[in-house]
Amino acid sequence: MARWVGTDGYEVEHILLDRRPVLRVSRTVSGVRFLVAYCGSVAEVRGHVDLATLVEVVDFPTS
Repeated sequence: MARWVGTDGYEVEHILLDRRPVLRVSRTVSGVRFLVAYCGSVAEVRGHVDLATLVEVVDFPTS
């Protein structure tokens, strides 16, 4: 699934929740990760995170 990180410890992930695609917004503060919201659209994510600050993270296989 896709993952984006932004400023102030925000992270947005595309996940399946109860077999439905959603965007999970979380924030890491002092090493502790907190759930901010489950969003059904990018417009909802915009209410929590400045979309212009998000950068996609690509995880490469290690083997």
